[in-house]
Amino acid sequence: MFNLSNRTAGAMRALQRLAAGMATVAPRIGDTKVPMSLLEKGAFINYQRIEDNLAVVRGRLNRPLTLSEKILYGHLDDPHGQDIERGVSYLKLRPDRVACQDATAQMALLQFMSAGMDTAAVPTTVHCDHLIEAQIGGVKDLERAININKEVYDFLATATAKYGLGFWKPGSGIIHQIILENYAFPGGLMIGTDSHTPNAGGLGMIACGVGGADAVDVMADIPWELKCPKVIGVNLTGKIGGWTTPKDVILKVAGILTVKGGTGAIVEYRGPGVESLSCTGMATICNMGAEIGATTSLFPFNKRMADYLNATKRPEIAKYAESFKHNLAADQGAEYDQVIDINLSELEPHINGPFTPDLATPISKFASEVKKNGWPEELKVGLIGSCTNSSYEDMTRSASIAKEAAAHGLSTKSKFTITPGSEQVRATIERDGVIGTFEDVGGVVLANACGPCIGQWDRQDVKKGEKNSIITSYNRNFTGRNDANPATHAFVASPDLVTAMTFAGRLTFNPLTDTLTGSDGKEFKFSDPSGAELPPRGYDPGQDTFQPPPADRATVQVAVNPASERLQLLQPFKAWDGKTPEDLPILIKVSGKCSKHAPCYVSLWMAQNRRLQLRITFPLAALG
Repeated sequence: MFNLSNRTAGAMRALQRLAAGMATVAPRIGDTKVPMSLLEKGAFINYQRIEDNLAVVRGRLNRPLTLSEKILYGHLDDPHGQDIERGVSYLKLRPDRVACQDATAQMALLQFMSAGMDTAAVPTTVHCDHLIEAQIGGVKDLERAININKEVYDFLATATAKYGLGFWKPGSGIIHQIILENYAFPGGLMIGTDSHTPNAGGLGMIACGVGGADAVDVMADIPWELKCPKVIGVNLTGKIGGWTTPKDVILKVAGILTVKGGTGAIVEYRGPGVESLSCTGMATICNMGAEIGATTSLFPFNKRMADYLNATKRPEIAKYAESFKHNLAADQGAEYDQVIDINLSELEPHINGPFTPDLATPISKFASEVKKNGWPEELKVGLIGSCTNSSYEDMTRSASIAKEAAAHGLSTKSKFTITPGSEQVRATIERDGVIGTFEDVGGVVLANACGPCIGQWDRQDVKKGEKNSIITSYNRNFTGRNDANPATHAFVASPDLVTAMTFAGRLTFNPLTDTLTGSDGKEFKFSDPSGAELPPRGYDPGQDTFQPPPADRATVQVAVNPASERLQLLQPFKAWDGKTPEDLPILIKVSGKCSKHAPCYVSLWMAQNRRLQLRITFPLAALG
């Protein structure tokens, strides 16, 4: 029986332990070690740093924090001494990881090699997705790209092996989809050498597109410098449904903010409407935030993110994030520099363009705008997929439209292409019959790569200068972006609208109200699209296209042919003399509304031979 003497003895023992320094210590979030990725050993999520930094920052600022502030300030290099003022001060940050695509990785790795380091200071991956041109179809296009770009791929494969980096081979998929499937985690900070790196915001990560020089700095253990962003809050209410998709959220936001309205700011989505969006849908919204000039975009951690983490075999991360949830959402009363309200229940599907991603038109008004502006009504090509919209949910919704059209005896009137975002997506939708559904109605499946989205498209159906219209579920539609034809009117919409319009063959078709005529002569109207958020049978990983670093890196030789017309080993720059450079030559001046692709024509740049005696680091957010 537990009596008073038992209690007294217990109390005495507790006092003795306390005196001996053995008192029980409250557990810390950092006591739990959760790998950042299943593919990397010894790299763990560092929530403890965020917790410790925020304790300091909260004491200094004495105000509620937004979600983006929590993550950014949680990664400060010096939380005690850092000046913190939105839109004014420059933050020195310690990102968790770096990702590079194959076009920008070439210069980045050549520069890193001159740093004299054995490996990168943070986990880093390289992804082969930009150099694969769409021409015939996935298999043959990939084979041709591997042959044409062999020396580049050999260099990237050996350089990553030598310096302990992860390497995703050609055919793996698009960098942003691979990151979402394998590396993104709630509360993380990542930089990537591609402007659509913010895609990872769909998993609650601050992910920013940067140039190669920034990536090399972080790889070389130098803090990353970022002007302290302002914060735009987008409050979502209602519930998404019918023909309206997450893509329409960002198309609407682009119409409100324009291509410059997000400059110097992070866009935070919040509110009860968030719960009606899938994780991959949130990624779509964050991905296209690059089109409004935003530093990045992100969502608070929720169940839909946990579902995706579980589906991609990362339940430990989902559980860990749940335990850290208090720092994965904005504080009550946090203030924003601008607030936008959108009722998802009232939001119409939108189509944006041509020639700019911020010319937003609701579907109910689009046909009249086509006629009023004299845009070519005939739809030449519809293109779905890419890093922006190739999720299982996107593909199965589009397949439901294709199945209904096929049931009425129809094939597509416009050319119809499908770009899987990753090998995992491709293998899964092939297994589940989705690819077969697309091919049965005339669709052509392209390689798991950027392809037409970045201008890697050997388009043959129109001549350069010929006025025509295409519609895509991609993210960017500046003049000449997709096919290098300045006369192509490129429009951006959800995969649902793109797929439906290919069966009509014209831009003036509204699938919400208009009918098509089946092979039996009877009219029918499309049902609301339907699809599965996640594959019921789980994801099929497909072919193994990942190359981990070898156990013995010392014997690896980096492959660079001295006679190469595309690659050249670099000599380190002379040490800085401490003086500010003067009288530097201006290489280019631009004015007006343009993207980085206007001056550099990405597909032409990547195809040209380019030895590197003249070393130019683009001050833009990377090609892509």
